[in-house]
Amino acid sequence: MFCLMPPPYERLEAWQKSHQLVLAVYRETRSWPDEERYGLISQIRRASVSAGTNLAEGSARFGGRELRRFANIALGSLAEVSYLLRTARDLGYLHPEEWDRLGAMRDVAARLVHALARALGDPPSDS
Repeated sequence: MFCLMPPPYERLEAWQKSHQLVLAVYRETRSWPDEERYGLISQIRRASVSAGTNLAEGSARFGGRELRRFANIALGSLAEVSYLLRTARDLGYLHPEEWDRLGAMRDVAARLVHALARALGDPPSDS
């Protein structure tokens, strides 16, 4: 019997928390208005998926500099999620309890991604 090893990114706590956020965002956005299917729903789903995707891609690259670069991109995606959650709350799509829960999940993921990036050293230069 052939057994696959889990990909390296699955061992990263930052990826695990980002993935939990993706699942929660998908569950929550199912109840949002259909008129937002190609707007806010699509945008927040793509932003949340982007965080975990960038961690997965960065972990497959050679060297910590590359993972740090992708972790920084993931941080940008998580910031986008934060703004989109606020927008959904202000439009009345997101109840205060869900705003708190999803915001807390996003904060945990962002703290872990930031810690990962910081642990990997100086960011790559643009030159």
